[in-house]
Amino acid sequence: MQKWIGYCTTAIRWLFYILFFTVPLFFTNNTSELFELNKMWLTFWIALLIFGFWGTKMVLEKQLHIQRTRLDILLLLFLLSQIISTIFSMNSYISWWGYYSRFNGGLLSTITYIFLYYALVTNLVKKDIIRLLWVSVSSCVIVALWGLPAHFGYDPTCYLFRGTFDVSCWTADFKPTVRIFSSLGQPDWMAAYLSIFLPLTIALFIKRMLNNNGIINSLSKHIFSLVVCLLLLALFYIDLVFTNTRAGFAGFLIGNSIFWVSLLFTNVLPKKQWLQMALLCNIFFIIITFFYQSPINLINRFTLPSLIQHVSTQQPAKADIKASPTPAPTSSGDLNDGITDSSKIRLYVWQGALAAWEAHPLFGTGVETFAFAYYQYRPIAHNMTSEWDFLYNKAHNEYLNYLATTGIFGLGTYLAYVFGYCLFSLLYVYKNARDPNNRQAVILTSGLLSAFVSILVSNFFGFSVVIINEFLFLIPAFFLILTDQLYPEKSFVLFKKQSENASGVSGMQWLCICIIWIVALYYEIIFITYYNADISYALGHNYDEVNQYQKAYPLLVNATNMRPDEPVFQDELSINEAALAVLYAQNKDLTDAQSYASQAKTISDTLTTDYPTNILFWKSRVRIFVLLGSNNPQLLALSLQAIQKAHELAPTDAKILYNLGVLYGQTGNVQKGAKVLEQTIQYKPDYRDAYYALGLFYRDLATDKTGKVIDSAMEQKAVTTMHFILEHLGSNDSDVKKALKSWGEI
Repeated sequence: MQKWIGYCTTAIRWLFYILFFTVPLFFTNNTSELFELNKMWLTFWIALLIFGFWGTKMVLEKQLHIQRTRLDILLLLFLLSQIISTIFSMNSYISWWGYYSRFNGGLLSTITYIFLYYALVTNLVKKDIIRLLWVSVSSCVIVALWGLPAHFGYDPTCYLFRGTFDVSCWTADFKPTVRIFSSLGQPDWMAAYLSIFLPLTIALFIKRMLNNNGIINSLSKHIFSLVVCLLLLALFYIDLVFTNTRAGFAGFLIGNSIFWVSLLFTNVLPKKQWLQMALLCNIFFIIITFFYQSPINLINRFTLPSLIQHVSTQQPAKADIKASPTPAPTSSGDLNDGITDSSKIRLYVWQGALAAWEAHPLFGTGVETFAFAYYQYRPIAHNMTSEWDFLYNKAHNEYLNYLATTGIFGLGTYLAYVFGYCLFSLLYVYKNARDPNNRQAVILTSGLLSAFVSILVSNFFGFSVVIINEFLFLIPAFFLILTDQLYPEKSFVLFKKQSENASGVSGMQWLCICIIWIVALYYEIIFITYYNADISYALGHNYDEVNQYQKAYPLLVNATNMRPDEPVFQDELSINEAALAVLYAQNKDLTDAQSYASQAKTISDTLTTDYPTNILFWKSRVRIFVLLGSNNPQLLALSLQAIQKAHELAPTDAKILYNLGVLYGQTGNVQKGAKVLEQTIQYKPDYRDAYYALGLFYRDLATDKTGKVIDSAMEQKAVTTMHFILEHLGSNDSDVKKALKSWGEI
């Protein structure tokens, strides 16, 4: 019996090793999202296996054993807040699963992280945690090495995907030569990940150099460890700099400062050794920064590239070279094609998050519903940024995201959990700093706390992802185990052991074990099926993007058959069927055209009825009926109704307002369309398409059916509008010139 219990414990331990080693590295190019979604799938799969072995172990021990901890109340209150917010959510399906393409942050993912927390504190011991930390560092080394060559134009991911050792596999939105992201998928996420391991790596190596009495005899006796430590720090820090991310870098700066200050004031190391280690590591960081700069401009003023640039600008121009003046930068609010500073965009998103919370103060709009809530409260000024038509499914501030989506109860319990852990860590360090027997634990506690704080800082300017949330929920578990703060007498035990010397497994135990594994494998199959459905959906969606609708159709049907409850799959299928209806109508196959049109309408009707606040489905409905309206103009009225609903859900969105104006014109109400377009250019004064459509509408209102001008004032407005485009938005606009020429104005 004990042998099988030991096997279960070993399996759980190795599954945690696999979790922390593989999740940062796992990505694939055949799913709808390459990185985050795959990491979440992997976490679900491993968690289910841990559930199976943990359940088996409890059956063999004849007790339902869950280790209680000091954070239980705070964790369970936070979980309760997520459950309540999901119940009252504007979209409970998304609140349960999470926003599609991520899933991280949904109630299911939160339950998974908390389950892993209790599985870890119940089944792992101190030596397991030390190994787990080293396994995590090993994984970080691979992540860093994988991402580093991309900065120089050689991305291993492109070689894996396309067989070319360059960066050609990425679009213009992904430029690893400017900001690396490795296997994490986004520079901000990689920076947050690296900022965890910089203080933690130092702590692990200092702990390794301590002797049995809790002191370092001499740094000279640990040259190999110091060299390896510095090499790892150099690798992690250079990668951090190459992510060019202020949030992650700020997380590192604060986390690193907390680590060294905590070691200084607790006297866990002799002052001389503390000074030697602090100078060695931080001068190393300073030297790297001097040569490679940092994401923070204030620091960059004193780096070698900036000094070289400053010297070069002071050199007088040669007499035979005519210097070209450098245009002055313009603000993001001007009519220009510049990229808006991310901090300015973030402020607009934060304003929208606060407005959403004010409207739903207690429990928020629902877990992971920010993408839909933000549309309702989006500041008009967001239209004047370079990301004005981007979808924001996060508030780009973890705390405001919780506030908007889960209310004051959700944010309050979240903060109580993170501050509770920080407080317990600080108290432990303060009380045990002078105890030689606990110096290793104090150093590791300081490293873990610094890593945890770096997460909190980077999350202030961004949001957590799968691997970051795993550390957010499990670093406190590491701390409790390493500091021997688990109390078996406070464990939750539902059934007491019946016999300490029992050797056999009873029939009832076998039945329970079978039920546990049937449940685990059943949900494992569900998740794997979901994963395979996403692969079909991703390929079908890609075919749709290049107008290969007939190739996409069977793939999308396969995805919806495998996962009929996923509305994202149904939405893509409805768009595909509308496009096929148009295609078959053009080929005079009216029977199939009518069939596909009917199916598209039915799916759209169902989605907008079941998910009335999902603006994406209303946008798809507009697209569907615009497509079908090319064969049946009467259907444009349904498209107009859909865009009106979308405008209600997103009253400040300039693109929706523009489409509303255009559809008014297409359905015969040109005057109403012109008024809507006038409002559109007030919301977005640099919107070329809106000005162009407005000029055409003015021209329609100025002329009769024969093209004769009957309203000279309106005609002048049409001409003035078109000239505004040429003067301010594009002097070589061929469509505008063609229109003016046809009107006799050129």
